[in-house]
Order: sequence, then structure tokens, then C-alpha cells
Amino acid sequence: MAVTAIGDYPARPRDGVENFHGNQMVIVGWDHHLMIDAPMAFPLPPGMPFGALVSEVMPVAFSAHPEWEQIDWSTVVWQLDGEAFIPDLEASLEDNGVGHKSLIRFVTPGLDGIGGSGS
Repeated sequence: MAVTAIGDYPARPRDGVENFHGNQMVIVGWDHHLMIDAPMAFPLPPGMPFGALVSEVMPVAFSAHPEWEQIDWSTVVWQLDGEAFIPDLEASLEDNGVGHKSLIRFVTPGLDGIGGSGS
């Protein structure tokens, strides 16, 4: 059966940066640790230092994993929006190139989930 539209339906996205009260949505995922089954999204101020993301925000989401305390942060491999990058922990998210709806992924060499299972 054919369907005919009866008018215009303008798309009005609700996830624009203007709807986050000065914050931007930042998505963070820990590769090879599917006990935390999906990347986490956080509304964060663009001026927040990247180091604060690592030391204050990420533990809230990921520290329940038994390998969290074993992370050697000097060996972590980072990706920002699909590209390898080395964050400056002292610089802001914005100065590190993190924008609204950016995806940050991190890999922890030598830690591959519970018993090496990826979970």
C-alpha cells in the first residue's frame, strides 16, 4: 500500500550543542572491555582539562571493571573521532580537538578484559 505525505515534516534535531547549556556531548569507549557494553556519553564543558576527564569523569563510568586500577596510563592508546591522537592532559577538551559528539576511544595494552575475554 502506498503512503502519501500530507505535509512537510521539518527535522529538528534535539541533540545540537545549543541544547546542552554550555556543555558538549563527549562519548568515551574502552575497547576490549565489554563488561561495560557501550561507550558512555557525558555532557562536559569544552574548557575542562583532558586530565580531569581521565581522573574525574572516566572513573565514574569505568572503575567498576576489575582491570580499571591496573591501567598504566602512560601506555594507553587513544583515538579521537577515528584518528589516533595523543591528548595533552593539561589542555582543555576543546584545545585537544574534542568537539560536540566527539568519540574518544582508548585501548589499554596488556589489559584485554576479564581473563583476556574482552569483557
